[in-house]
Amino acid sequence: MNIGPWQFPSPAVFLAPMAGVTDRPFRQICRQLGAALAVSEMVTSRPELLHTRKTRSRLNHEGEEKPVSVQILGTDARQMAQAAQFNVQHGADIIDINMGCPAKKVCNISAGSALLRNEQLVGQILSSVSSAVSVPVTLKIRTGWDKHNKNTLNIAKIAEDSGIQALAIHGRTRACAYSGNAEYDMIKLVKQQLSIPVIANGDINSAEKAQYVLQYTNADAIMIGREAIKSPWIFSDINHYLATGTHLPEPALAEKSKIILGLLDELYSFYGSSHGVRIARKHLAQIIKPLSGGDIFWQKINRISNAQQQYSMTQDFLNNCV
Repeated sequence: MNIGPWQFPSPAVFLAPMAGVTDRPFRQICRQLGAALAVSEMVTSRPELLHTRKTRSRLNHEGEEKPVSVQILGTDARQMAQAAQFNVQHGADIIDINMGCPAKKVCNISAGSALLRNEQLVGQILSSVSSAVSVPVTLKIRTGWDKHNKNTLNIAKIAEDSGIQALAIHGRTRACAYSGNAEYDMIKLVKQQLSIPVIANGDINSAEKAQYVLQYTNADAIMIGREAIKSPWIFSDINHYLATGTHLPEPALAEKSKIILGLLDELYSFYGSSHGVRIARKHLAQIIKPLSGGDIFWQKINRISNAQQQYSMTQDFLNNCV
């Protein structure tokens, strides 16, 4: 499949954008483990916030494998176009538009998935951004606002008509947030109607589930979100399974340790030791807990505020993990 000039395997396996998770260190880890594309956490389109520490860190793509996909968030078509241009100037090869985030703080300002209630504004934003930059523009959405208001197909056709070059769909409404089970019927219907690539997202937590979703929806790619946080090696296994029908062996503890400790190193380097410790806690909470004794260890490590101590305690735990 292609997104503009960028060619990907078919089918492709992508890392979903997740606020507070898909920073540069985590994206790089997932790319190394087989993600064909890793979309950044969302960057605001508000001009007064483009030079904050948080935004500056999200604009740092040094050493990142291309293509670099940056997701932008906002409700004003002109600001979104300017934000797209700003991010292209700072290294973005693909601009992704967030119309899928269900978080209250996002929807309360009518952004993210709240935009799905205003199809006219959706068209204005998509057309404005697509015409403002020379790089491909993609869109991520949900199936609608709630079970009574599923307008996925309308939004999808607006997207295609507005120049969007790939569409990712999370198989839940905004009202569902992350509860219940993702449904794929709407993704399948959209794929039948569109000529641009369609990416299926939601509850893909194994190689078998990846294969099922691809076969059921006929999507061009799948997007892994929450499962990648606790098992970033899932990308390697899915790629192998789709190609051969067999699983890779479960990564040995030594291999998992190398990945986890490597991520900690990258987080400290990227954010600085003080801030890096706090960011690392979120990753450790997900990736450590599934291991034997992980819950008890997490209660200890969550209180640590020194980077060297956090690292050495994690290393000791992994060395002694059965």
